[in-house]
Amino acid sequence: MSDIASSEAGRHITVLLQGAVDALNMHPDGIYVDATFGRGGHSREILSRLGSDGRLIALDRDPQAVAAAAEIKDARLQMVHAAFSELTEVLRELAVEAVDGVLFDLGVSSPQLDQAERGFSFRFDAPLDMRMDTSRGMTAAEWLNQAEEKEIAQVVWNYGEERFARQVARALVKARALTPIATTGQLASIVATAVRTRERGQDPATRTFQAVRIFINRELEEIEAALPQAVAALKPGGRLVVISFHSLEDRMTKRFMRDEAAGERVPPEIPVTADALRGGRLQLIGKAIKPDYYECSANPRARSATMRVAERTDAAGWRDAWSN
Repeated sequence: MSDIASSEAGRHITVLLQGAVDALNMHPDGIYVDATFGRGGHSREILSRLGSDGRLIALDRDPQAVAAAAEIKDARLQMVHAAFSELTEVLRELAVEAVDGVLFDLGVSSPQLDQAERGFSFRFDAPLDMRMDTSRGMTAAEWLNQAEEKEIAQVVWNYGEERFARQVARALVKARALTPIATTGQLASIVATAVRTRERGQDPATRTFQAVRIFINRELEEIEAALPQAVAALKPGGRLVVISFHSLEDRMTKRFMRDEAAGERVPPEIPVTADALRGGRLQLIGKAIKPDYYECSANPRARSATMRVAERTDAAGWRDAWSN
């Protein structure tokens, strides 16, 4: 969630702003990647700590985020309209062999949530779009009006952990037979008829909207593809910093970092000595970090954030991904 905003105040508040950039352990002349530019909160802080020879490469697949980057008049910043799963390709095109740090701030951004026309939120009745990159791909409405009931149920269960997933899918298929689902208001209203109970303070549509959004944007697949690319791009001593806002994202990040820290492993029955195995490409740095009480009080959307940090080791083969 690249920029968490207080919609009432009309301001964008970046979660873990100082902490995330501190975790990069920056060098003034280093090369860094902000893989989720959003509205540039982290990027601006990184630039403030870079020297004149430093460089920042920012990625975002949202055209509005790319447009927002034009407001930053700094030759050290290079903005690229690309998904972070395209990191390796972007760096190759820029002739960058390795970087000193990569920052991911995952999930949907507050500008996306707070702009009705983007169709991410049930707080507004607006066209049901939900695409992070509005220049390509299928909208949520298009998918919901053609997907099979079984597929809808699987998506709502897998990505929203909605226990009424089957009932939601059944209600959507029944409703669309009468009138195509076109707006966020329609979707929220239909889901409300299928979700019988919900946690206090949570709208019945919360989990379904989350699930559809994650599916439409292939968010988990993007993370799965991007994390190995980030590690391959890091110099020894370079930092990988990941902020997640959902348990599925954090679980994926935690497992990835843990496995990369463990290094090569083989079944015990295979006679291979430990020194013949490649050591872990990552070293875990501290424990998971949550925003403190004061940050969460000022910005309630920060409450679900979790940050994990790891450092690239000098294990043999750290340039392998670039030689393929």
